[in-house]
Amino acid sequence: MVALALLVLQGAGQIINQVTEPAVLAVCVAYLAATVILRVLARRGPPSPGAGPQWLPSIGVDLAAITALQLLHAGAMNYTPLFGLPILTAAVLGTLTLALGTTAGVTLLLLGWAWWVGTRTAGDEAQRYLQSALTGTGYFIVSYLVHQLATRLTREQEVAHQSQVAARVQTQVSALVIQNLTDGVLVVDENNVVRVANPAGLQLLGGGTLPELPFALTTILPWQPLVTLAQRTFRNEQPQTADVDLLHAGQSPTGLHARTWLTSTRQAAIQAHTERLCVMFLHDLREMEARLRTEKLAAMGRMSAAVAHEIRNPLAAIVQANALLEEDLHDPAQKRLAHMVQQNADRLARIAEEVLDIARVQHQISHAPASTVQLDEAIAQIWNDWQAQNPAQRRAVVTLDSHATQVEFDAEHLRRVLVNLLDNALRYRGKESDSLCVTTRITPVGQVSLQVWSDGAPMDKSVERHLFEPFFSSESRSSGLGLYICRELCQRHGASISYQRLNRETLRGETGGNAFTVGFRRTTRPADSATLFDTIVV
Repeated sequence: MVALALLVLQGAGQIINQVTEPAVLAVCVAYLAATVILRVLARRGPPSPGAGPQWLPSIGVDLAAITALQLLHAGAMNYTPLFGLPILTAAVLGTLTLALGTTAGVTLLLLGWAWWVGTRTAGDEAQRYLQSALTGTGYFIVSYLVHQLATRLTREQEVAHQSQVAARVQTQVSALVIQNLTDGVLVVDENNVVRVANPAGLQLLGGGTLPELPFALTTILPWQPLVTLAQRTFRNEQPQTADVDLLHAGQSPTGLHARTWLTSTRQAAIQAHTERLCVMFLHDLREMEARLRTEKLAAMGRMSAAVAHEIRNPLAAIVQANALLEEDLHDPAQKRLAHMVQQNADRLARIAEEVLDIARVQHQISHAPASTVQLDEAIAQIWNDWQAQNPAQRRAVVTLDSHATQVEFDAEHLRRVLVNLLDNALRYRGKESDSLCVTTRITPVGQVSLQVWSDGAPMDKSVERHLFEPFFSSESRSSGLGLYICRELCQRHGASISYQRLNRETLRGETGGNAFTVGFRRTTRPADSATLFDTIVV
């Protein structure tokens, strides 16, 4: 731009004054050509800031062009103010040494110009030298101050860039944390508009299809308790806690435990020129109750194990005494009473055994040797034994497609896992002949699996999260140990067990159901004989 301005200025001046100075025009054209070439070759990147020959194409050309214009121009035009251009360039883009060196070179050129003028014209040479020295001094001051300002600006830019990067990373981390929280998070402004909401929060709001963010809490009537809580938080400027119920039409009430915080007070928001936001955390009361119930059941399980261990000996004495007494009884009424005692004693023994079962399984798992079984053959035997106990009720579709594959699993442990899964499936299955399906298969990647599927109703999410925890059960009469023991046995043999809601083709069409899948570790070793520890009777 400076080169173009010089060229236009010289051309217009020579046309107006009708004076021809081809040397001056040639310098202006050469200066413009040099700047264009530098622009293309430099690719918009400045040279390294240290003093060196890399600055000759830019600062060196500037100094040469300005000096040539000053020497060749015959009029009263003074080009010395243009020396500020290379000085500013050196001060902004280079080091302090480069800036002061460029300023020193410009000062020497000014002093040389004063000497040149003195040799060609008469006058006060001291004044000209003093003027050149004063101009050079001013240039030194300007170059130093500009370099300090440029350095500070560069430092602040680096700090700002680092802060921006850190803020971006922190934002990404916060977004990931919020998105993956199991608790719901809503960010609400003073107009009751939800600015941010994580998937858990949107799921807890419920009510069918939700509007896209941002949306107003006042648009749906069941959300009014949350609106009231947010307004109370803004009004009191204090964290709030409340249990609320969201009553959607045609749905069961959703109980939530809500906690709120403000991002800042009104006074702080005014001073910082920001807006206040209410951060609302939503917890599913059903989940909290399920967690508390699990902890209580675990504590009760530990206590029950100790109690069960203590009552086994007196219970055995009762059973033995009742058997001896029954031998001497002849009255049918008394025999019925003795039989009732025997039945209830057996029931108490089974309960005690179930409570102590978990400790036994842990012991057997830690002492069981590795063994292998032929999966299809073992599953067929277990199914036949289980089905023979009640052929009329225990019906299923059995499909064995693992092609005699050997898997690492103890035969009795496999029986225990499968019988537990079958008992659970039988409890919730429908009455159709294909309501229960047992399948084995090999996936294309070579994974061998066993699946027990039944067309039961979907599980509640709070129940699904704790399926494999000890002493957790959705039924009051269950000990809650079956699935936990299955998981422990699978982990012992390097297998996995999982639950999923799965659709399956049946005689009624595609039917949804609950599927428990055991993934085995495949082996090529021959099947081993039975293990050396006692078998737990299911």
